[in-house]
Amino acid sequence: MIKGLYEAHLPVSNLLNSIKFYKKLDLELAYQHEKLAFFWIEKGHSWLGLWETDKVDTPYHPSLRHIAWHVDIKDIRNAKEWLESKGIQITPAFGFPPEKQPLVLLNKLNAHAAIYFQDPDGNSLELIAPLRLGVGEDSTMMSLEDWDEKNN
Repeated sequence: MIKGLYEAHLPVSNLLNSIKFYKKLDLELAYQHEKLAFFWIEKGHSWLGLWETDKVDTPYHPSLRHIAWHVDIKDIRNAKEWLESKGIQITPAFGFPPEKQPLVLLNKLNAHAAIYFQDPDGNSLELIAPLRLGVGEDSTMMSLEDWDEKNN
């Protein structure tokens, strides 16, 4: 029945500024109308809606104002340089400074590599790639560089 996530939405304070930012992420603008824009994440499969609204003042919480995009492992390894080449700063996450990202999130049987940044309104954005699914044990988070050393 369920095939995947089709859409997600974020509040923004200035739609035109946000459109410029999300175009830097190589997302294709699919639709724009007054205070609303949709970007294709994967054309025909998923998109992101941006709403110009005062709801952008809602304080950040992980359950609100957060989007994580799935990327390939080879792309997560180059994500820091890719973001920086577009003038986008990596933000600290889980006690890891930008220079220690991508970081590895470990929980029970799964491991994912992730890097974090924000849009102009402080919405939390993440690029994430599965490293290991269904095998393993709990461990502490570490940088992807440390993960590679430990697992190679």
